Amino acid sequence: MTSLQQLKKEIDKIKERNAKVESDKAWETSYTRRLLLMLFTYIAIGTYMYAINVERPWLNAIIPAVGFMLSTLTLPFFKELWLKCRK
Repeated sequence: MTSLQQLKKEIDKIKERNAKVESDKAWETSYTRRLLLMLFTYIAIGTYMYAINVERPWLNAIIPAVGFMLSTLTLPFFKELWLKCRK
């Protein structure tokens, strides 16, 4: 009976780990994460441009933030392409 209980504990641990991996994956691919990263990129670039006296830093900071957002949107496509080429 002890080995049966051990197996049940191991299965429960695997289920917990799988649930955590699934939630991490959901966060990694979520639009909320992408929007937050875009916002933080915009703020960081805008602050840097303001500090070095770039003309209209907050307007100019939009371009790298949007570029970053576009790159995150295209990554799933390239990931699938890469995975197909590996097979």
